[in-house]
Amino acid sequence: MTSHSPRSAFRTPIILALVGYCAIIISLTLLKSFFVIGLLWIPENQRVRGLSLIPLNDLWESSSLFTQVFGYGGNFAFFVPFGVLVYMLNGRIGLTTLFGAGFSLLIEVSQYLFQQGFSDIDDFLFNTLGAATGACVAAWAGPRARWLWVSLTAVLVVVFAALAILGSRLGDPDRVAEVNATSYTLDHGSPLFT
Repeated sequence: MTSHSPRSAFRTPIILALVGYCAIIISLTLLKSFFVIGLLWIPENQRVRGLSLIPLNDLWESSSLFTQVFGYGGNFAFFVPFGVLVYMLNGRIGLTTLFGAGFSLLIEVSQYLFQQGFSDIDDFLFNTLGAATGACVAAWAGPRARWLWVSLTAVLVVVFAALAILGSRLGDPDRVAEVNATSYTLDHGSPLFT
């Protein structure tokens, strides 16, 4: 008769949650040319290849604060759950950070090789930082929060799957308006930006 420690008995749900979350990451970074969620992107436009090796270049090249917040903040937040789950499997912040860096590098290289997106050093840096932060959060929360993390991940996976299945049925293309910030006007005809 074998006895299982509480940590080893909980490995299977953590592994399943990690596999599900990695599927979300891969779908949203490498597979967007094959599916759509609502009107968030046009699949045909996702077959691009670009490379930026200049760190933090969006700080001075981007004319939009949204691009900076979404790019940096989004890539950071995207890997926090990854870091939480990987940390729960290995219990080491440094190793989790290394896994985050490796997975992010694999994604960036794959995007470039398969012409599935824009490969950017900033994505790599902020993904790695997100994984490290996730590991720190998991270490701080301790083992009692394991069910919370696995449950939240399961909800994310189910919601993402539902959104992907609904696909283009989400949103009304007739109600999409082309917006150009420099010429956008309020209902009263006055310019929003001067």
